[in-house]
Amino acid sequence: MSRVLAIDIGGTKIEAGIVTTEGTIVRRARVPSTDPLDADELFARVASVAAEVRVDGEPEVACGVGCGGPMRRGGSAVSPLNIAVWRDFPLQERLCEETGLVTHIDNDAKALALAEGWLGAAVGVSDYLAMVVSTGVGGGIVLGGRLLDGADGNAGHIGHVVVEPDGFELPGHTRGVLEAEASGTAIAARLGIPAARAPEAERRRVGTAVGRAVGSVANLLDLKLAVVAGSVALGFGDVFFRAAQAEVDRVATLQHSSGTRIVPAALGADGPLVGAAAVGLRGIGQDVGGL
Repeated sequence: MSRVLAIDIGGTKIEAGIVTTEGTIVRRARVPSTDPLDADELFARVASVAAEVRVDGEPEVACGVGCGGPMRRGGSAVSPLNIAVWRDFPLQERLCEETGLVTHIDNDAKALALAEGWLGAAVGVSDYLAMVVSTGVGGGIVLGGRLLDGADGNAGHIGHVVVEPDGFELPGHTRGVLEAEASGTAIAARLGIPAARAPEAERRRVGTAVGRAVGSVANLLDLKLAVVAGSVALGFGDVFFRAAQAEVDRVATLQHSSGTRIVPAALGADGPLVGAAAVGLRGIGQDVGGL
């Protein structure tokens, strides 16, 4: 059975794994991504965790990567908003050199969209939104059974939709965008405590903000499912999802959007690596649930 080297790069951790072409994670390892001295030190962490999982000598058919954005198409240059030391960092070229593998890179939320449509909560659904609500907030959109890319591969950046025009001003963000209202970074900045310790009222407020954005996207794009992952959303649990669904119901009232559901991602903690593997497989032309 063929295998993929899968790498997920986020604002707090880097995870690598070996994933089969059927979506089974064979091996995984992680390191923190916080507070690197410079771009090269952070890449050294990526290289080390990738090497850690490639231990048995069996070859991989590709390397697939999910990384925070924005980026240039294919990850030829990445500038994740939550990774300050990488600005126009040539991630694809460096990983090709490091691993010796054909490497394909996409936004981590688009990778999640592939994963959930391949093996998760959106199997068999041709129109849906996938979201990551974590250190940052990202999205991936599937319409007509096709993952939307956009001119540079950055389609789906729902984190930069304004949900509170007079809301919080997170550095580097327009005031009141969803990422400035609902991300773990924004919650910590507003409350002065980690998002995991947020009180119930804050969890409801964040869910409502996410639901507002989802309802607006449902109105705009004629879809009826949003699949949400990430440490904030999944960590906040039922309180978050009840508030989000109530706001979706309030906002999405058109004939084509009424009844839109917002649900937890089915793949849980496996989603980022399965998604990264799907990016690699899609890049070399292999099927990942028809997407």
